[in-house]
Amino acid sequence: MSKYVIGLDYGSDSCRAYIVDAATGAEQGTAVKYYPRWMKGLYCQPTANQYRQHPKDYVECLEGAVKEALAKCDPSVAANVIGMSFDTTGSTPVFTDKEGTPLALLPEFAENPNAMFVLWKDHTAIQEAAEINELCAKWEIDYTSYEGGIYSSEWFWAKVLHVLRADEKVRKAAYSVVEHCDWLPALICGDTKPENIKRSRCAAGHKAMWLEKWGGLPSEKFLTTLDPLLAGYRDRLYRDTYTSDTKVGYLTEEWAKRLGLTTNVAVGVGAFDCHMGAVGAEATPNALVRVIGTSTCDILLSSYEEMGDKLVKGICGQVDGSVVPGMMGLEAGQSAFGDVYAWFKRIMAWPIEELIAKSSLIDEATKQKLVDEAMDKIVPVLSEQAAAIDPKESMVIATDWMNGRRTPDASQLVKGSITGLTLGTTAPMMFRALVEATAFGSKAITDRFADEKVNIESVIGIGGISLKSPFVMQTMADVLNMPIKVAKSDQACAFGAAMFAAVVAGVYEKVEDAQKAMGQGFAKEYLPNPANVAMYAELYKEYQKLGKITEETFYKSL
Repeated sequence: MSKYVIGLDYGSDSCRAYIVDAATGAEQGTAVKYYPRWMKGLYCQPTANQYRQHPKDYVECLEGAVKEALAKCDPSVAANVIGMSFDTTGSTPVFTDKEGTPLALLPEFAENPNAMFVLWKDHTAIQEAAEINELCAKWEIDYTSYEGGIYSSEWFWAKVLHVLRADEKVRKAAYSVVEHCDWLPALICGDTKPENIKRSRCAAGHKAMWLEKWGGLPSEKFLTTLDPLLAGYRDRLYRDTYTSDTKVGYLTEEWAKRLGLTTNVAVGVGAFDCHMGAVGAEATPNALVRVIGTSTCDILLSSYEEMGDKLVKGICGQVDGSVVPGMMGLEAGQSAFGDVYAWFKRIMAWPIEELIAKSSLIDEATKQKLVDEAMDKIVPVLSEQAAAIDPKESMVIATDWMNGRRTPDASQLVKGSITGLTLGTTAPMMFRALVEATAFGSKAITDRFADEKVNIESVIGIGGISLKSPFVMQTMADVLNMPIKVAKSDQACAFGAAMFAAVVAGVYEKVEDAQKAMGQGFAKEYLPNPANVAMYAELYKEYQKLGKITEETFYKSL
């Protein structure tokens, strides 16, 4: 009888369940459920960069996605599922009580955003991140040294401190904090007590300044010097962390019943989506895996021998075993990628939504069809026309910092900029400049690795954009002057989680074996166009100049 595993991928908007054959990786069933409260825009204030998610969204979508995916499978599959693992966005922490229950699940905090999970892209903690960087710079140990040297408002301690300062009720009720990727496995295995949760090496190392050689998390003295409000949290968090080939436990009877599975399902330690996505994309040492979606997360594997004592500046951390146990995992990324295109789509859609949608000249049914058709076609038509433009015809240059900058050198103060506009500038010209900007932001990352003598031998793209936008991918290949292979699986993150599930269930000894047996290969490869490579090398210099001018002129003093 075949055995099956489930990868659960929690993104910014939805949960995906992905059921595969543990021996071959063949897909059996998949389903996506969108977070209902999030889709209504609840608990978020985009103008204040506040993005919060209710734990009920996560739980409800877990049940719905797994049941729907199972319904698409042969009836025999459910009884033969033997493993399950999670990937989530991060850093996405939440405050809990002594039992490990997220405060938002308590009646008195049910509608309080500060009691909910603080999504990765929440930037309300810019001030706290700045204070962490300032203290680390003069402390006896620079706790950011393995985090790229700059702590971000997107990460664990900045968010924790911000919420503690902002909300007295949460502060008084909170006992500990847990990352999204740690809470879900603990929940379905029946033990969420903070001291018992197996904490992810990936989350702790990349976002919470955890390192084995300095005894785990930053010292109590450091934390209380940062702010006395952090007193005691270190002892109520964790000392040890675990790689994702580690088993947390098995499904409880309650959760087996709720999901339609058995109690024989082994559950693995969670990790962040892009790290498991790299595994699902069959990453090998020195291959840069780019998870390309609303933002990008870039993952690079390197051997201990190659890394030695190198500390790469300006990235999102280098952590032993955060991706593949027994190797160093390095993380970088862009705070906005597809979100840049979505922003421009919203600008272009304004007259459609404000004028056509409110027109009295056509009936409601026709109006809605027209609006829907226009909204669906904006980006594809812009891409088609932008691809046809000779780059030399337009002098429009943009930066990709519409949501701040993740790497190299994190800063949520910087903003996007566009220059070179004339009365002859068209919408496709502007769109092309934005696509080029996201590619230039990608090059800034690969250049930083090269500057730090970390070798990149190949590039792998995963995510919706890599499979659906040849124009974007070809532009990136030309700018990077590197071939880019696109993973065949459109669910690489969930697939990576499924591979780890096969390991924790005992099908494979290590995740590299699961990759070889279950991997699906690549759908396409983009090769650099030599004629464009030289031209983009010059335009990249202009991108760098524009970035330097805008940052130094407008944001350096903030």
